[in-house]
Amino acid sequence: MSSSSRRPEHTAPPELFYNEAEARKYSQNSRMIEIQSQMSERAVELLNLPEDQPCLLLDVGCGSGLSGDHLSEQGHCWVGVDISPAMLEVALDREVEGDLILGDMGQGIPFRPGTFDGCISISALQWLCNADKKSHSPPRRLYRFFSTLYSALARGSRAVFQLYPENSDQVELITSQAMKAGFTGGMVVDYPNSTKAKKFFLCLFSGISGALPKGLGSETVERGVSNQALFTGERSRFRQMKGKSVKKSKDWIVEKKERRRRQGREVRADTKYTGRQRKTRF
Repeated sequence: MSSSSRRPEHTAPPELFYNEAEARKYSQNSRMIEIQSQMSERAVELLNLPEDQPCLLLDVGCGSGLSGDHLSEQGHCWVGVDISPAMLEVALDREVEGDLILGDMGQGIPFRPGTFDGCISISALQWLCNADKKSHSPPRRLYRFFSTLYSALARGSRAVFQLYPENSDQVELITSQAMKAGFTGGMVVDYPNSTKAKKFFLCLFSGISGALPKGLGSETVERGVSNQALFTGERSRFRQMKGKSVKKSKDWIVEKKERRRRQGREVRADTKYTGRQRKTRF
């Protein structure tokens, strides 16, 4: 049995997995608190916020407010969104300084355009890759989340997500939907050669194409192991897509062929996409 079967997101939906007992761990387990604080500190570092200037930040999947505590310590104001009532209850008991909202990020971020100066998220984004209900479509939920987040962020700001991707396909799914929503950026990998210290951070730019930060421990990167994965994209190209590729585009054709392969149909293995149109006889 693979280790992926023990991943929390394969156990139960987040609002059920993070019940009262699980929520208490995040306020009582010193090891969890330490790890959460370290990842929050790194996420804020990657945001590259102006020095000595308080900002309004969004914390997606804020949980019991541990990452929010770090934001408050840095002098920032913040709003936290989480799907687990039990986790938010713990945050209230801890009297965190941020405002808390119960919500499913897969349904979108309900804020006015340009509200936030940045966004962080710790260990939450990979949950959107699961379909916990028949109505759930991971690509559409990811696109809905990223497109509304893009709108809620001030132009020139960043969003940083610490996540635990299950495999390369999941990374591709997440980054492709972020790109369709208008973001540029990429994946920053800290300590890529360490089993325990290795961490993935999706660093997104809103309205600009900035230089992707270097991952920590990059001086020990082995050949074939990258600590960066850069992507760029244009928002206008995908304005009417609603999570789908433009018809007849290269992405649309590749997705169609992959869908046919999964259905067991025979698909010609093209080596190059030419975009040629059929000639019409007169």
